[in-house]
Amino acid sequence: MAAQDGMAAQDSVAAQDRATAPRRAGSQHRGRLLPARADHRRVVAAGIAALVLTVGLARFAYTPMLPVMQHEAGLSAVAGGWLATFNYAGYLTGALIAARTRHLATKFLFYRIGLVAAAVTTLAMGFTDNVFLWAALRFVSGLSSTAGLLLASGLVLNWLIRERLRPELGLHFAGMGLGIVVSGLAVTPFTGLLAWNGLWLLLGVVGLVFFLPAWFWMPAPVAMSGHGALVAPPPPSRRWMGLIVAAYFCAGFGYVISATFLVAIVEHLPLFAGRGGWVWVMVGLAALPSTFFWDRVAAALGGIRTLIVCYLLQIASFLFALMSGSAAAALAGGFLYGSTFVGIVSLTLAIVGRCYPANPARAMARMTLSYGAAQIIAPAMAGYIAALSGSYAGALAAAAAVMALGIGLLLMAGERPSAA
Repeated sequence: MAAQDGMAAQDSVAAQDRATAPRRAGSQHRGRLLPARADHRRVVAAGIAALVLTVGLARFAYTPMLPVMQHEAGLSAVAGGWLATFNYAGYLTGALIAARTRHLATKFLFYRIGLVAAAVTTLAMGFTDNVFLWAALRFVSGLSSTAGLLLASGLVLNWLIRERLRPELGLHFAGMGLGIVVSGLAVTPFTGLLAWNGLWLLLGVVGLVFFLPAWFWMPAPVAMSGHGALVAPPPPSRRWMGLIVAAYFCAGFGYVISATFLVAIVEHLPLFAGRGGWVWVMVGLAALPSTFFWDRVAAALGGIRTLIVCYLLQIASFLFALMSGSAAAALAGGFLYGSTFVGIVSLTLAIVGRCYPANPARAMARMTLSYGAAQIIAPAMAGYIAALSGSYAGALAAAAAVMALGIGLLLMAGERPSAA
């Protein structure tokens, strides 16, 4: 059941701990230090590749592709918002499935199905110009993103806990930043050289490169023996969890506005006309090291306090984006957004996952239901605001206000004393 969520991979790090560290009952390393270290690298690389494919390409590539599709395929602002909403509806559906899935074999099957769906739907976007087929493909792409963001994350986190390693997901979630960089570099330099459909085909081919390690290097999970099972800490109070879930909803609302429309927003600036995708690349470059940075900050300040700092900086990113006439403000906003949104996801899921170490993927999925619900509401709303007002300023202001509400919820929750 819950305690079955571990993986069989071995790792040398626990065996190389300080000589004074006690060998706990679960220390069952068999002296295969070099092969175990290689297993560790492969497991982490598989999780990163899964995030690049299912989130960076199948999901985030739509951001630099949106203005291209608007200019070349006649996609309207309203239709663009609805395509994003269908994508996030698929993500929410995947989170619901993950939250209700208990059996290890089924989880691993869903993980692999998600990898295939991400590769196929990204490629298929270039074979049609029918908006209804686009909506269906974006829905399935969103469904597939749970394979990297939830299932792979849960498998990696549980494996780290079983191996008595630090239960931090900074390295794993660097795959989100890498995915943004990859999607931006696959689109921006080739815009104008390839038509919009050719760009989608290129993205699909790039996805196959990451499909292979994500498929072959993620080991199938195995049941833990009774004496090796993890002893779960007391579950958090309903009030604390409710506040964290509500705050994560606010984070999802703020995140998705920029994630969907950032490139379209900066494309209106003369400096970035036709080159807005480079701002998206910068977002990914800022996101890449941010997970490591926020892990270190959280170790010093505590997870909830660090989340509050991230929320504040993300609000600042929206305010910079509202300075629509300034290229410097657009760059600053993109940098702040990239350096915080992955950290918010990584910190929140790690905090909650540590509360349920035996089955973190299921706990993460429950959190993601609130995050996903916000992502269904916000893009469609932003699309209508842009169509009526001619700009995304109203949507950015709403995102800042909702994120401010999230800060209030985190202040009410406070640090959970029993959480690591």
